[in-house]
Amino acid sequence: MEVLKHECGVAMVRLLKPLEYYHQKYGSWMYGINKLYLLMEKQHNRGQEGAGLACVKLEADAGEEYMFRERAVGTGAIAEIFSAVHSRYKGLTPEQLHDPLFAKTNLPFAGELYMGHLRYSTTGKSGISYIHPFLRRNNWRARNLLLCGNFNLTNVDEVFRLITATGQHPRQYSDTYIMLEQIGHRLDREVERLFTKCQSEGLTGMDITHAIEKQIDLSNVLKRCVPTWDGGFVIAGMTGSGESFAVRDPWGIRPAFYYADDEIVVVASERPVIQTVMNVQSHEVAELKRGEALLINKAGSLRLSQIAEPEKNSACSFERIYFSRGSDMDIYKERKRLGENLVGTILKAVDYDLNHTVFSFIPNTAEVAYFGMQEGLNNYLNKLKKEWIADRSHLLQEKELEQILSMSVRTEKVAVKDIKLRTFIAEGHSRNDLVAHVYDITYGSICPYKDNLVVIDDSIVRGTTLRQSIINMLDRLHPKKIVIVSSSPQIRYPDYYGIDMSRMSEFIAFRAAVALLTERSLAHILKEAYDKAKHQDLHPSDAPLVNHVKEIYASFTDKDISAKMAEMLTADHIEAKVEIVYQTLEGLHTSCPNHPGDWYFSGDYPTPGGTRMVNRAFIAYMEEEYLNKLVPMGKMKE
Repeated sequence: MEVLKHECGVAMVRLLKPLEYYHQKYGSWMYGINKLYLLMEKQHNRGQEGAGLACVKLEADAGEEYMFRERAVGTGAIAEIFSAVHSRYKGLTPEQLHDPLFAKTNLPFAGELYMGHLRYSTTGKSGISYIHPFLRRNNWRARNLLLCGNFNLTNVDEVFRLITATGQHPRQYSDTYIMLEQIGHRLDREVERLFTKCQSEGLTGMDITHAIEKQIDLSNVLKRCVPTWDGGFVIAGMTGSGESFAVRDPWGIRPAFYYADDEIVVVASERPVIQTVMNVQSHEVAELKRGEALLINKAGSLRLSQIAEPEKNSACSFERIYFSRGSDMDIYKERKRLGENLVGTILKAVDYDLNHTVFSFIPNTAEVAYFGMQEGLNNYLNKLKKEWIADRSHLLQEKELEQILSMSVRTEKVAVKDIKLRTFIAEGHSRNDLVAHVYDITYGSICPYKDNLVVIDDSIVRGTTLRQSIINMLDRLHPKKIVIVSSSPQIRYPDYYGIDMSRMSEFIAFRAAVALLTERSLAHILKEAYDKAKHQDLHPSDAPLVNHVKEIYASFTDKDISAKMAEMLTADHIEAKVEIVYQTLEGLHTSCPNHPGDWYFSGDYPTPGGTRMVNRAFIAYMEEEYLNKLVPMGKMKE
């Protein structure tokens, strides 16, 4: 129901043959850039605020450009950047356009290395200067660097201090620029090391350049940088001399997949994207391991290198629930299991009255969980039928048997997304009225005042759309009870590894817990947790960091918080009783066993930076929105 923003999607293509090979076999020397376009278009779900692409041409002569880049902002950025590339070929004769040797020598973006990026901002910053790939220029080909990534660092301060201590002066205080300068600095040192080595061997002039480009080892560069990063990341890069890499964080938080044959190497954030674009089976697509890098040298040789020691597997479960494409074979099964796991709780919520309950979903990402819920309900109903028939087999009349066999789970498409709300109206009442009409309903889909209505979604974060639109809309059908089902557990904590949710006040679960503490005369717990978090932040020690926000929830059961959320999200004029049903942590891990990263739900951050950031978010909440309303700030600080 509520769109979360996620940073980001990456794609990389490395051609292993000359351009004329692809022209002869596939009919166009543009084979590489066409594959990049498809890889990016198939990942448009991962970023719609901007897009960029870059190309490196391997055998350019001195004085000729060999690195090219296009970037654009907005939801149409993918089409815009590729249109810009093709616009560079206007005016060419058909013979020139279809000549791979002419293209290789004369045309921009006619190269062997391509990299693409789709951006969703997690920082609130926008504009062309924030669109990847980022470029660091140098007069030596091997020291030019293009960088893009799906990431968010939680220790930017520490890395900034580390690189400025070496004398560097980054132009911006952002994780992307800091990464660019840090890797670029180590790349400079690697080139200098090889220069000294080659010079000692008696090489001179361009012979030194060629020798450096043949011997450069990006694993030496990455091993000096990656272990200093705290956060979730997949970083892809290319040098002007033709080396390329993709590296994954040691916790495996952010995903990365690759495929390689004797013609091409491709990297993408999602497996089914590679399967579709390259027409290969799932087992042919490999996943980068934790802390591992895929490295391709100028000659096109691929190798894998362990850049950082792998940490405990913390692969992001939200990728499986929400962000990644549901067309992935495993993700599809996992999302179905998430829906099926909720059947027992849903049946309790409707008092096992399937005859008077209609099931639906809010489009579109919850649809697969809805199918799983349906299957689970049908299995329950079939078991029930079997028991009834077995118990009464000697008494059943034909009509009664027909009635039992005809029982089915009632499913309807109750909600339809009707319009895309434009944000140019900011005035409260007008905007709220528009929000209430984002979705429309299918009238006549339930029996008024008799039927329960169960609607499944993949996550409930802020609750704004629920209160202002969804529940209002569903209540117009006059159900006896509305049950909102979340296929994910309660989202209680911010994410700091690439998902746009960072302020404590955004979470309806957190607001519900605070309201319960206040109602039950337990508000002192807030102040005590704040004091602990503040002390830990001001007086760091070698002891492991503690997430003190957990104390806000410790006094309540999941049901307590769900009930309070339902109360807070139900406006006074709503006639139906409203209940919210959540996935359990156990159900999540059973459904997604290979992706145990659950910090948004549990508060168990895999890195120290995540724990530090959540405590700081809580401190900011208390100082900005809570404590100053209760006591003067001067007294609070005592």
